[in-house]
Amino acid sequence: MLELRHISTFYGNIQALFEVSLTVNQGEIVTLIGANGAGKTTTLMSISGIIPPRRGEILFKGQPLHRMTPDTIVKQGICQVPEGRHIFPELTVAENLAMGAFLRQDKRAIKKDRDYLYSLFPILEQRRHLPGGNLSGGEQQMLAIARALMARPQLLLLDEPSMGLAPLVTKQIFEIIKKINQEHNTTILLVEQNAHLALRVATRGYVLENGVIVMHGGAEALLGNTAIQKAYLGI
Repeated sequence: MLELRHISTFYGNIQALFEVSLTVNQGEIVTLIGANGAGKTTTLMSISGIIPPRRGEILFKGQPLHRMTPDTIVKQGICQVPEGRHIFPELTVAENLAMGAFLRQDKRAIKKDRDYLYSLFPILEQRRHLPGGNLSGGEQQMLAIARALMARPQLLLLDEPSMGLAPLVTKQIFEIIKKINQEHNTTILLVEQNAHLALRVATRGYVLENGVIVMHGGAEALLGNTAIQKAYLGI
């Protein structure tokens, strides 16, 4: 579904990604793990068109994304949940969800999707009239994911969904991520510092260090790799 071919991305004259190549097949959860500053978020921003790669290609279902603007990429079926949530704090929960569906015209289906998301995130239905800024960190993360799902993405990009959350809330978020993937066949590219949790839900994984892919493979194999255990799992 998604293929990155030797992409190199820069911030001005500073190179952040070096010849990064990876693939995501339909129906998979693929995780990208690495330390802070490794280039994980930059990879997602390159896919989304926010920071286009200077060299290389990004293909989505055979179409070149690296030549498209961010809004066109959303129309292709790719949505990103950014690091730090970035909900609209002054809009209500319901209004935030409506913003996720701004490209859609199918009002009946939009209502059906909203009702489903309220069943998936019951706390959001309870808080639907509250401003997003009044929610807890975990509730805002749920809202950010739900808002992205209102666009009916084929590929969901998740950037550090566990950041700043309590362990119980993190566990709940990851259970929902698995449910979204399994029940809706939504393909997910997951960027996550919590390598143990990420590899537990993923099909495959890539390890990024200093803007370079240094290892990839099946999630179980990476979990059992002694170098990964030492560097990222605290074993």
